[in-house]
Amino acid sequence: MEETVKKSELKKACTNCGAELKYKPGTTNISCEYCGHEETISIAESGFEELELYPFLQEMGSQKHSEEISMLHCKNCGADQHVEENYKSLHCVYCGQPLVIADAYTENWILPGAVLPFQIDKKQSFAIFKKWVNSLWFAPNNLKKASLDPQFTKGLYLPYWTFDAQLYASYTGQRGEYYYETKRVRNANGKMVTQQVRKTRWYPASGQVSGFVDDTLIKASHQKAGRIPGKIAFWDLKKLQPFNSGFLSGFVTEKYTIPLKDGHLHSKEVARDIATRWCMQDIGGDTQRVTSMDMKLSEETFKHILLPVYVSAYRYNGKEYNFFINGENGNISGTRPYSFWKIFFAVLLGLMVIGTIILLSKK
Repeated sequence: MEETVKKSELKKACTNCGAELKYKPGTTNISCEYCGHEETISIAESGFEELELYPFLQEMGSQKHSEEISMLHCKNCGADQHVEENYKSLHCVYCGQPLVIADAYTENWILPGAVLPFQIDKKQSFAIFKKWVNSLWFAPNNLKKASLDPQFTKGLYLPYWTFDAQLYASYTGQRGEYYYETKRVRNANGKMVTQQVRKTRWYPASGQVSGFVDDTLIKASHQKAGRIPGKIAFWDLKKLQPFNSGFLSGFVTEKYTIPLKDGHLHSKEVARDIATRWCMQDIGGDTQRVTSMDMKLSEETFKHILLPVYVSAYRYNGKEYNFFINGENGNISGTRPYSFWKIFFAVLLGLMVIGTIILLSKK
């Protein structure tokens, strides 16, 4: 055990009853679920701290804003998870396998600069799960029971990198302008008809574009299983709050496994796509070609941020299934099993109905 307790691992006790205070979704408060006592989470008035990128790409720079965090590693799916409270038992948010508290270890992480707190609570997530599961045709009955079991649902903060930069690009290309020619062609019936044919005149183009690229969002973790569906991976980043560990109380936090260096490389690819779009807009015309482009980024900064999801892990016939709810807007997505017997009896019933109709038609 470390002799010093790191800031991100401090647990706040209720002044009335001594129970652990947990974050109350949709507020800036931590509350006691036993006596109802609430306290306000202090928000830094200075706002987010954008960190200079290149010092952090060196080892010394990355240590400046880092601290130790206790981690639990799932041996089944590989997810690394941090829990901001004392659990007697805990299951992996992705695959549902038990995590051994005695196996906890500490390692450094770059402190989050911002967090988007949960806007919906677990009770609301149950209602969303229930509505979605009940809408599934041919779902096993056990699935409906599991979706309402609290032990299968956990609130999870996902790690992301965001990158800001001033972008400058010079380009050469072509501007295409449409024109139409009238031609006589033979149609499907063999008759000669007139037809408008679109053609393009190309003109050389060159120029420069520049602008600010704000909050390029790059995923900072990946596991063998349990990838977050793209359908729900949209958050309103205007709701980000300066990081305070109080927002993590009662939830699981996943540590980034994609290094800052790799995240930066991905963000440069996104920036190049943005620069290409800007160049095409600058070229104008009806259609465009960018034949060469020299892009430069300057004043690059980044943040490590945490974004909220609810995850339900469920095993059916030896296979793992996950259901995800965006913790900010309630959007849901997931994989689902099918009940063989429900499908079998539905098909059988359909065949019986068809057989009955045929018999009646012969009378």
